[in-house]
Amino acid sequence: MGNLSTVLTAVLPIFGVIALGLFLRRGRVLTREADQSLLRVVINVLIPCLVWDSILGNPALDNPANTWVPPLVGFATIALGIGMAYAFSRLAGLRDAQQRGSFALAAGVYNWAYLAFPICVVLFGRETVGVLFVFNLGVEVCLWTVGMMVLTGRGIRDSWRKMINGPVIAIVSALIFNAMDATAWLPQFFLDGVTLLGMSAIPLGLLLVGATFWDHLGEAAILRNLRIGVVAVVVRLLLLPVMMLALTWWLPVSTELKAVMLVQAAMPSAVFPVILAKLYGGHVLSALRAVMWTTVCGLVTMPLWIYFGLRWFGIEVAP
Repeated sequence: MGNLSTVLTAVLPIFGVIALGLFLRRGRVLTREADQSLLRVVINVLIPCLVWDSILGNPALDNPANTWVPPLVGFATIALGIGMAYAFSRLAGLRDAQQRGSFALAAGVYNWAYLAFPICVVLFGRETVGVLFVFNLGVEVCLWTVGMMVLTGRGIRDSWRKMINGPVIAIVSALIFNAMDATAWLPQFFLDGVTLLGMSAIPLGLLLVGATFWDHLGEAAILRNLRIGVVAVVVRLLLLPVMMLALTWWLPVSTELKAVMLVQAAMPSAVFPVILAKLYGGHVLSALRAVMWTTVCGLVTMPLWIYFGLRWFGIEVAP
């Protein structure tokens, strides 16, 4: 089991890279004009390479349960989060369906990739990272079905195609190739190239997250609405972690999946729901407030939840 300093060593560099992205935007080194092209490269090239590097030849995925249980748990925990956040949205002073849906999506969806991946790498190693990406397949499906229904109030007819994206294709194809023992016959130069590209995915993604935060810091009253902030923090950083850790303790799942669930339980809100609110006519400010408040408070709560979970479940960190 890791001590608190080990957990902080895994968490603090992540926020450091986000802060660097913020300052790069402030200094106009990372410009808004570059965002769309860089984001497309991250989503369609770098993250798929990271997925392949994490799944191919991963011994944890020799266990059949680690290929079908994690997506079910990922779907269920996101649905639970969105549902709870929507139920609490009236306490945040939100009455309009557009505001409530945007808040529910932001406060209910944990940061399933950009923050979770580097923490899993540092604390648990490659085997758990592979299970994390399989877990995230269920997250993606829930986000584009349950999440979009809550955000827009409409069915999933217009959004289901969005599930067929770079990361999802990469996860499914990597699982297929892993079942075919692809590391034994794919050229080594190809595998090395995939590893090299995958290493760039999370740092670049975190820089873009920091740049996005800077873009919105100047907007009026982002952190001024204490009521929304308190409700978002209570839901995302208190009630949902308790429920997810209880679920982790109760479910008879592998150690790798327990580690993934522990990390996801500790996460603040994901940034992606803010983008969805912009694209699909949601209330951006309600989503943004939830993300900003939980991210700021997550600096304190994230390492504490992970440390508590490590001791409760007796999970060993990687040497």
